[in-house]
Amino acid sequence: MLKYLTWLALLLAVLAISFELLRPRARQVVMPSLPPPPAMIYVPELPPVAEEEPEAKEVVRKMIVPAMSVKIPSAAYFSGESVPLDTFYVREGFERELIVNTYFHSSTLMLMKKAHRWFPVIEPILAKHNIPEDFKFIALIESGLDNVTSPAGASGFWQFLKGTARDYNLEVNDHIDERYHVEKATEAACRFFLDAYGTFGNWTLVAAAFNAGPKRIGDMLKRQHVSSYYDLQIPEETNRYVYRILAVKTIFANPTSYGFHVKFDELYPIVPTRDVVVNHTVKDLVIFAQQYGISYKTLRIFNPWIRKDELPNQSGRAYILKIPDADHLRYSTLGDEPLPEAAKNTINP
Repeated sequence: MLKYLTWLALLLAVLAISFELLRPRARQVVMPSLPPPPAMIYVPELPPVAEEEPEAKEVVRKMIVPAMSVKIPSAAYFSGESVPLDTFYVREGFERELIVNTYFHSSTLMLMKKAHRWFPVIEPILAKHNIPEDFKFIALIESGLDNVTSPAGASGFWQFLKGTARDYNLEVNDHIDERYHVEKATEAACRFFLDAYGTFGNWTLVAAAFNAGPKRIGDMLKRQHVSSYYDLQIPEETNRYVYRILAVKTIFANPTSYGFHVKFDELYPIVPTRDVVVNHTVKDLVIFAQQYGISYKTLRIFNPWIRKDELPNQSGRAYILKIPDADHLRYSTLGDEPLPEAAKNTINP
């Protein structure tokens, strides 16, 4: 019996060894060795460029986008009022906005293009009311010269709230919103400026009041026992407001000094229109537009104060709609009209 058990044990041992020898081996995966993470990103050092190697200089110029400190003028004025640039925080606040608007290339470039179309509309209205020309830059920084609406509900070039717009005789309802009417909204802005100047006697404070509200500015002046915008401790938005105006004004006065090279024919041209007086209800502005040879979209572009496709007018009020000639919708036909004098001085390209 023992002999049989011994043979059985030997047989099981042989089978176990055979099974181990014949079993498929698992593939060994060898992970490639990875270099340790670098402590910093390596930027190859550019070779020195000799004066006599213009080709190499051109290569370096294309590889590096220069970022330099901006030029701060020795003096600055808003509406004829001197800016105290020798005060360190005034100088630095002004410089901040100069840097932001100099290096925010796409935005500032678009402002230059649009200003050529819209400043000639705004400037004569300011002049009629004896408002300093610098106030045109308020519309520019408020809206970018677009009929936009803010999260708070302020609308149009001048960003009027509904209540303020109605206070200054702008019509605002479901069908008509004259905050989007550039000329009428500019007239309303002028009335605001004149009222605020009667309160403060200072154009810089008038600009600040347009942003923060006359009551708030007046209360802060009284509480802090100061009389100058530049001495006020005010919220960040209003604190930057006048500096932004000054910065854009400075860049527009000499754009090439701040890296902007814009040819005159690259600015947005003025599109001539004719006035059509409407003193009755127009039930379908789509058909109305077609009668004048333009699309409804074109009608709305030139009359953004119309908010729906009908124009109710039970009171018989005279509304003036701007209608462009179909020929003037093509770029190839624009630029032939004589420019208003104001358009020639929009920027100094």
